Amino acid sequence: MDKYEIAFQIILRAGNSKSCSMMAIELARDGKIEEAQKSVLEANDELNEAHLIQTEVIQKEASGEGIDVNIIMVHAQDHLTMAMMMKDVANEMIRLYTLIHDLNQRLEA
Repeated sequence: MDKYEIAFQIILRAGNSKSCSMMAIELARDGKIEEAQKSVLEANDELNEAHLIQTEVIQKEASGEGIDVNIIMVHAQDHLTMAMMMKDVANEMIRLYTLIHDLNQRLEA
């Protein structure tokens, strides 16, 4: 893979992960907690794929075979970082929405 293909693969996987995390939050808000948890697992799978690509680049750099850093690679790293943060936020939001839904059920009983 050339440097652009590497960057675009990271962007693709990170974007997919972020979308899954956002979907998880929406599902949790609607009380679909199990579906939300599955969506976070999908987000994690996409992040793992992006991270594998990133790790290959880092290993090549460490062995002296680095690639030129360009704005697209910087953009890819930004996407990956944001996707990682979004997954963490989604996990926390699922916990909060679960608590809210549980409390609402108790109040309605």
